[in-house]
Amino acid sequence: MSSIEKSCIHVAIIGGGITGVILALGLQKRGVDYTLHERASAFTEIGAGIGFSPNAERALQVVDPEIYRAYKRVTSTSDAEEYFQWIDGYKTNEVAARLLIGVDAFQGGRRYDFLEEWSKLIDGDKVKFGKDLVSVDHKSDGRVSLQFKDGSIEESDIVIGCDGINSRVRRIMLGDDNPASYPSYTNKYCFRALVPMDKAKAALGEERVAGGDKSLNRFMYNGPNAHCVHYPVAKGQFMNILLVITDPNPWHTEDGKHTAPGNKSNAIRAYADWHPRVRAMVDLLPEELQKWAIFDMFENPAPCYYRDSIAVAGDAAHAVGPHLGSGAGFGIEDGLVLATLLQAANAKLEGESQGTKIDLCRSALVAYNNTRYDRTQWLIGATRKAGALFQWQDKNVGSDFEKFLPEISKLFHTIWNNDIDKMVRGSLAEYEKLLTTRLGGNVSLPN
Repeated sequence: MSSIEKSCIHVAIIGGGITGVILALGLQKRGVDYTLHERASAFTEIGAGIGFSPNAERALQVVDPEIYRAYKRVTSTSDAEEYFQWIDGYKTNEVAARLLIGVDAFQGGRRYDFLEEWSKLIDGDKVKFGKDLVSVDHKSDGRVSLQFKDGSIEESDIVIGCDGINSRVRRIMLGDDNPASYPSYTNKYCFRALVPMDKAKAALGEERVAGGDKSLNRFMYNGPNAHCVHYPVAKGQFMNILLVITDPNPWHTEDGKHTAPGNKSNAIRAYADWHPRVRAMVDLLPEELQKWAIFDMFENPAPCYYRDSIAVAGDAAHAVGPHLGSGAGFGIEDGLVLATLLQAANAKLEGESQGTKIDLCRSALVAYNNTRYDRTQWLIGATRKAGALFQWQDKNVGSDFEKFLPEISKLFHTIWNNDIDKMVRGSLAEYEKLLTTRLGGNVSLPN
């Protein structure tokens, strides 16, 4: 390894989902060396449809405009104003509340389509598949050694765990005996399905179905102890349907997974007393389904997102349920902040000692934590609150849509109105403050 290579930061990214890929592309754009280690044999994303909120769309443009252009190649484009529309799915089937999203905003699609398009932008030499992380050790020179299940060993200056809700990096960082190393069941599970649009139209009616160059308005059906969501994906070819059901029982599977076999009869029973239109939507589901348990990090939150030269991002740091549609978007925000800070650290390495390099790297992770922790922890609780609002479980709101709309609007606007540029500037200011404190002002950020 040359002296130049030694002087540059090398980042090991663990996990090739959306957060990991966005972080990789952010580092690539900023000239920071990295290797992305993915356990699977190819890029994969679990789940069906996904939407990206306006804050996430703005963050994509800042990470790299080419990422945003790839995103728009997957999504539909609409010139119409878009709304979230909530329906009394239990009694009337009438729209009872509406929230303006904007024009050509909060676009959705199939998770795999986004990941496939973005992964095309990654330098193939920077990705290693079939890498299942076993351990991470700090070496005497400050670098980090990673051991994988296949026996291989890699070294880096920083490790970023983007390995999802069951993160191995989080367990390594916090300890196997720490409750914060593991997510908790929210006592809700869901069924997901992608239904051909012609079948959806026949069941839901023309007024509730739009795709292609038409409005992509999203409909949500509220009711007691359950709710439903549907919106078009794949440029109007499919309707993404999500059914969320409260479950009073603990979650248990023999293999420890968050999924279990289910069938349509489970969903039919849950919505048996609902409006006929909702029951018609449930009937669109295939007979055999996967039951997806909704876990999050609410009960035992990670006390911080870093330790020494290790950090976690996205679901590995702050996993949430799907109720506010913002988990992936917050992972994108994480990736942007990390890429920004590691670029700043990389720019200050010339002529510095190995000890200073370690401090530069670790200070970047502290600045990332300080920038992101409060907002991401807020989202976990806000998402639980949203689930209770949708399912008429909030004692102060119940089924009163006049009380519901201000409450849910406040949650969504807190997410959507994040000033991305201000967030980036704030992270750099935090980094500069930390460097002044830790390094006595000997190293400062570039202008």
